[in-house]
Amino acid sequence: MYDIEKIYQAKSIPDAIDALLADPKAIIISGGSDVLIKIREGKLAGCSLVSIHGIKELEGIYLEQDGTIVIKPGTSFSHVTYNEIIQKYIPILGNAVDQVGGPQIRNIGTIGGNICNGVTSADSASTLFALNAVVEITGKAGKRTLPIADFYKSAGKVNLEHGELVTAIYISKDNYEGFGGHYIKYAQRNAMDIATLGCAVNVKLSSDKTTIEDMRLAFGVAGPVPMRCHETEKLVKGQKITPELFEQVGKTAITEVNPRTSWRASKEFRLQLVEELSKRALKQAIVFAGGAIYE
Repeated sequence: MYDIEKIYQAKSIPDAIDALLADPKAIIISGGSDVLIKIREGKLAGCSLVSIHGIKELEGIYLEQDGTIVIKPGTSFSHVTYNEIIQKYIPILGNAVDQVGGPQIRNIGTIGGNICNGVTSADSASTLFALNAVVEITGKAGKRTLPIADFYKSAGKVNLEHGELVTAIYISKDNYEGFGGHYIKYAQRNAMDIATLGCAVNVKLSSDKTTIEDMRLAFGVAGPVPMRCHETEKLVKGQKITPELFEQVGKTAITEVNPRTSWRASKEFRLQLVEELSKRALKQAIVFAGGAIYE
């Protein structure tokens, strides 16, 4: 049994906003894979829910005329993974969300819920950081957009006021065209587990595929919120692909992160993961970008 005071099924985005504003304590539920767990654990016991599940305006993935990929927040992880646009242009994201929980969770859980939950371990988040995603938020006063790095405020908290909801995630063409990407999730087991550490790399190579033109390195669970390693990214730009480069990436990345010790892993182990996974993810991203690795 779930301790829920009431639930309202919104018919549209404006209807959902009105329902939220009418009840200061109401919270949004979409797929429910995170919210229902919190209710069962007692963290949200007795809450009122506004369901946005099934609102067609909040589902689907499409390309705008300028090449921007638009991901609607109510799109399930499974639909993200198998969507033709995702598979063709940003397979790293499809791969990342395909590592969330098990098949049942991926069929009901949504990418919007994954980021709105605000947790650093969200498998989609670090990849969206590496793609420079932009979040669209809609409220009674209209729409506003935020870089995803500004969407995360602190552990478990996102930049979303009561009466607002995420209505789209944008990834512009210049942030994916010509890039190869790879996401690695380290967890204690291969399925139905939360990431001990997540690492996403997007890399763009020179025309002769020997030099790194651009790179984005992002982590989940390396700090209280998902994060980028900007100093490491600056370090590698313009550098040739060499074994020494990967060592530099690993050593620099650990100076930028701030993981904590938890029951899943110690801080020291997570730092070791940051060093190793950043190298592995970069190598595979280079291969996906058309380059070669010579050990």
